[in-house]
Amino acid sequence: MTQQAAALQTYNNELVKCIEDLCTKREELNRQIKLEDEEKDQLQHDIRVLTEKLSRVNESLAQRLAARATFDRTIAETEAAYTKVCILESSQSLLSVLKQEAGHLSKATEPRRKEHQLQ
Repeated sequence: MTQQAAALQTYNNELVKCIEDLCTKREELNRQIKLEDEEKDQLQHDIRVLTEKLSRVNESLAQRLAARATFDRTIAETEAAYTKVCILESSQSLLSVLKQEAGHLSKATEPRRKEHQLQ
């Protein structure tokens, strides 16, 4: 029986060693799980912070885009009005020149006075 007792003792020692190895591996796995949980918590926090920041940036961007659209519309309206004023001023100048030329042409096409014809 001593041989059986020795074999039993050997099996017992190996079993204890395997259990200790498993416990060590479990502790390492628990450490890794804890680290990943902490990383996950940090990432979730970062996501919340970035989501809030993104929301603020989107609001600001929307306001700036609306302001730019207002500037664009104002510039276009002002340029159109300026063009109309320039056309109006040009038309007024052209009309004035045309009236002067018409006056000169009218004088040139008037019948000569009889005084000039008698001479």
